[in-house]
Amino acid sequence: MVVDKQFISAEKFLELVEQPQYVDRVVELVEGEIVEMSLPGGEHGEILMLIASKIANFVYENSLGRVTSGDTGFILERSLDGRDTVRGIDIAFVSFAKAPNPFVSKLVDVPPDLAVEVISPSNEAADIRLKVLQLLNAGTSLVWVVYPVNRIVDVHSAFGAETLYENDTLSGGDVLPGFEIRVGDIFPT
Repeated sequence: MVVDKQFISAEKFLELVEQPQYVDRVVELVEGEIVEMSLPGGEHGEILMLIASKIANFVYENSLGRVTSGDTGFILERSLDGRDTVRGIDIAFVSFAKAPNPFVSKLVDVPPDLAVEVISPSNEAADIRLKVLQLLNAGTSLVWVVYPVNRIVDVHSAFGAETLYENDTLSGGDVLPGFEIRVGDIFPT
């Protein structure tokens, strides 16, 4: 006898992760299935804050939108068969055009304009590629994937991808016009 696999919607996911068994766990919903993530380490957190503070300062000084960090949950895909995708984004920028009002305490239901992922040793390459594709397919214009070990950043957009090295300049492009930072400056010294 074959039993149909049950997938979880974004709303059911939100209900489940508020249960006591999920209090100290970091989870995402990937195509309807709950996936547990490892807690990031100190290097990850420090890099995240270096980048987030630079982006947040630029965004708020120029009244461009909202910035989130700390694996804020974004609904990236809703599927008729219940295979929704909710991903935690390390750092996200959402323009006022998409989010004119402050976010509520629930999941964010619009894709970020810019998503930044800082890679940890526990991240798997296939999952990172899938996450980048899900972000771009959801409408994210720019995705930065930061690799601390190699001190590089892969920049993804609908036009392709490029790798930037320590002396290269990371730009906000059309998403954050005027925002620039040297790649080497996002890593602790």
